[in-house]
Amino acid sequence: MRRERALKVVLGLVGLLFSAGLYPVTDSLWHANQSMYTDDMMLSLYVALGIFLLIAVRSPSAHRSLIAFTAWSSFSHAAVMAVMAFQKAEERGALWGSAVLVAIGVTLIVLAPAKQSVERASAVGA
Repeated sequence: MRRERALKVVLGLVGLLFSAGLYPVTDSLWHANQSMYTDDMMLSLYVALGIFLLIAVRSPSAHRSLIAFTAWSSFSHAAVMAVMAFQKAEERGALWGSAVLVAIGVTLIVLAPAKQSVERASAVGA
């Protein structure tokens, strides 16, 4: 029970964090800041993911694949950011972002709901 409650809190916090990207995206698009367009595209994906994470708070076990996708895509993004940070000196600040994404991924994997067995799932549905 504590694990599910902790997962709901993490999903809510990560969902809000990712959804908060809506402000910089709209601000950049509003002011036609073309130098930020690639960041805007990436952030817009995180905004959508954040909204779905907020929906998943109600029933995390019904959204296992979304939670797994969030964790593994966070690892993937963190790896790319880390490589970029080591290749370009001006990108060293991205290492903090990489650490945050790895922490999000690890936390979601650790707290992810267990897969229901076929017998249990059919008993619940009956």
